[in-house]
Amino acid sequence: MSRTLNKHTQLCMSLSARPGNFGTRFHNYLYEALGLDFVYKAFSTTDLPAAIGGIRALGIRGCAVSMPFKEACIPYLDALHPSAAVIESVNTIVADDGRLTGYNTDYRAVVSLLHSHGIARHARFALRGSGGMAKAVAFALRDSGFRHGCIIARNPQTGRALAQACGFDWQAELGELRAELLINVTPIGMHGGPEADSLAFSAAAVEAAHWVFDVVAIPLETPLIRLARERGKPVISGAEVIVLQALEQFELYTGVRPSAQLVEQAAAVALS
Repeated sequence: MSRTLNKHTQLCMSLSARPGNFGTRFHNYLYEALGLDFVYKAFSTTDLPAAIGGIRALGIRGCAVSMPFKEACIPYLDALHPSAAVIESVNTIVADDGRLTGYNTDYRAVVSLLHSHGIARHARFALRGSGGMAKAVAFALRDSGFRHGCIIARNPQTGRALAQACGFDWQAELGELRAELLINVTPIGMHGGPEADSLAFSAAAVEAAHWVFDVVAIPLETPLIRLARERGKPVISGAEVIVLQALEQFELYTGVRPSAQLVEQAAAVALS
């Protein structure tokens, strides 16, 4: 049944420097399938305080937050859920009667995926990146019981800070370091980016690893994921992360948990 927008329709949105179509397609597919009076629209902004003020003033139900706003939005919120407070990074804002609470569903998704893929907590990992998403992954690793890892980040300030906050090592480049679990949390391999055809880790590092995890969701198979599969390595893909974190957002906004079949259908549409 086709929905008709009306004065009671609740708006959810996203804020990103480079808006994509995944969230719009995923959420709107589920709204339609479940007959929910919601609509979702992606936005960008050059005035973050005004954008957050608009969420509050206009009664917008929820907002997904992407780079570069995950940390910058925090001063304009009323509260942080523990999932966001522990890492000081927000990817989801939920509004309740004008009160804005920040969550981090990336963190929750990664914790779930580490468990469901059965990655051994004693595994030594190398995580490349030190931005907002890297913080979500690093803290998810720490809180899941991983103790032996290294943050690989060219920015010494953010790289060292993240490593120290989680109790991990830091170095600027992977070099000769080899790890059982490789995790890319940078735009390397992202479709349309300047390094779309590049590997986040060398072929030698992939060969030595037991598991490979790439948070880049588009394309579905990044150069790193493709190489790992060719080498017979179990992988966690960015598509798994983006779908699971979006499902968590959907439930926060609507209070509804769709069936696994519906989520699979929405993901197929959103990632096509």
